[in-house]
Amino acid sequence: MSNIEKVLVTGKTHTTLSSSGSTSRGHNGNLDIQLSIPGSAEPAHVFAATQPHPTAEQLFAGAWSACYIAAVGLAAKALKVTVPADVCVDIEIDLGQAGNAYLLQARLNLRLPGLTHEVASAVAHAADQMCPYSKATRGNIDVALNVQTS
Repeated sequence: MSNIEKVLVTGKTHTTLSSSGSTSRGHNGNLDIQLSIPGSAEPAHVFAATQPHPTAEQLFAGAWSACYIAAVGLAAKALKVTVPADVCVDIEIDLGQAGNAYLLQARLNLRLPGLTHEVASAVAHAADQMCPYSKATRGNIDVALNVQTS
């Protein structure tokens, strides 16, 4: 993989987990989506206060973060770890260039307050192994997975 030499645009989302699904919010108000759980009777997506043109990077970050935070819940359950109520993931997707090539790179920042760093890291990496978006990007783009416990 090539490293990005110049970042052209970054799409950012902040996603929280709730009992009714997850909520993804863009960093500048361009994206505010209420996502449902597969098989739920609720609408698949509700776009509220969305500006007309969120970037593709922001949409990708929102979709990936919703999938990843659901995987965090599943991974925590498998590891017999209680997920903190204020768990969240911030994902940043950069579109950039290296020479004439256009590339993507990502940063996943998972916050699991109250857990030890060792337990939080185990949950984060187990979720990364099961999340379809993480699997699809593995080996294709540079991805940094960061874990915060405070």
